[in-house]
Amino acid sequence: YYTRLEQGQDIRASESVLGSLARALRLTPVETRHLHDLAAAAGTRRHRPQGEALPDFARPGTQRLIENMTDIPCVLLGKRTELLAWNRLGHQLVAAHLPFETFRDPATRPNMTRMLFQDEPTLALYPEWEVEASRAVASLRLLSGRFAHDPELASLIGELTLQSPDFARLWNEQPVENCMSGLKIIDHPRVGRLVLDFEVLSMPDESGQRLLTYTAEQGSEAAEAIGRLGEIARDEQQHRLHPVD
Repeated sequence: YYTRLEQGQDIRASESVLGSLARALRLTPVETRHLHDLAAAAGTRRHRPQGEALPDFARPGTQRLIENMTDIPCVLLGKRTELLAWNRLGHQLVAAHLPFETFRDPATRPNMTRMLFQDEPTLALYPEWEVEASRAVASLRLLSGRFAHDPELASLIGELTLQSPDFARLWNEQPVENCMSGLKIIDHPRVGRLVLDFEVLSMPDESGQRLLTYTAEQGSEAAEAIGRLGEIARDEQQHRLHPVD
């Protein structure tokens, strides 16, 4: 029965049946939420209008908030894990090899999950890559249940399944997790290894947008490294505004 839900078959499941399934399978609260999302998506699939998915954008207020968080690396992701905005520190931390302005155009903006599996500079950032990849896949599966009718999200999953054996392997393990906080270890090409706390702040609407922030304990080596990244970001911004002839 659960497999039929995963396959998107149009079946009707009552709350009591879903509750029984969750208990029988010993699902966690997050996995139980995913089960309910799958059932809701299967029940409405036939009645869902088809059409091209529209790109998401950061709200102006959210954009200004990120820009003014000058001491904390911030990255705003959409429901398809696409980059919607970042501040200068966030850009320097996770993707300094890309142009800062790349997020503004939906045609060129990077997708953070795709980069984790297919972009060599991103792969090199994470010495514990398997941990990062498992988190990303578990979070993506949760999103795939919540936004089951989004064709762009389904296309991303299909693309990565075909093109990345590592993604296909992790996806077939069917992990489901709401990765809201934890530690990230990053081997940065400019400032060395950083051990950072991350927090994922979900927007209180139905957009699926999430703000990812990175922090370090005051006075730690990681905090000093973040400070050096800030100096690099300011120097590069000044160079762009006032290039030397």
